[in-house]
Amino acid sequence: MNKVFEIGKNFRNEQIDLTHNPEFTALELYWAFADYNDLLTMTEQLLSKIVLAIKGSYKFKINGDKNEEIEIDFTPPWRKVSMMEELEKVLNRKFPEDLEAPETREFFDKLCAELKVGCSNPRSTSRLIDKLVGEFIEPSCISPTFLMDHPQLMCPLAKYHRSKKGMTERFELFINKKEFVNAYTELNDPFV
Repeated sequence: MNKVFEIGKNFRNEQIDLTHNPEFTALELYWAFADYNDLLTMTEQLLSKIVLAIKGSYKFKINGDKNEEIEIDFTPPWRKVSMMEELEKVLNRKFPEDLEAPETREFFDKLCAELKVGCSNPRSTSRLIDKLVGEFIEPSCISPTFLMDHPQLMCPLAKYHRSKKGMTERFELFINKKEFVNAYTELNDPFV
């Protein structure tokens, strides 16, 4: 079967917070011979058409975190942001090229301390980068935004990016500062 999908209930043994509920409904799909570019296009088309059918417009207003009115715009094409490139740009820093090196963990550890970004143990490179992204990129993702090309050390199941060394073919879709979709080209190299 070339396409398989399941809509089902998920129950995870995790704590609840403002952005995570241990009980939720998810759509999980596998699509043979497709990659994350196909999934990105499908996600954008599907969700924008749903919003248009329900709201009669791609744009609508909601109450934000501080009870202020904000507009969310689902008009395609949606913003696409390369994770590490955007983080370098926002922080006005050049990151080490080898994200797996021990000194890279020290670099991000010091950077988080300098910027007063909290990160509990273990303070791995992966967790430190994730905290920086959560602090400096996710808050700008009000209208649908694809956060793309995650580092390999953050994505053990995603295929290595075909043109960006050290990155993967993965995206997360953020809407109103919250993650709604996680997708990637499946790692299918048995040696990796």
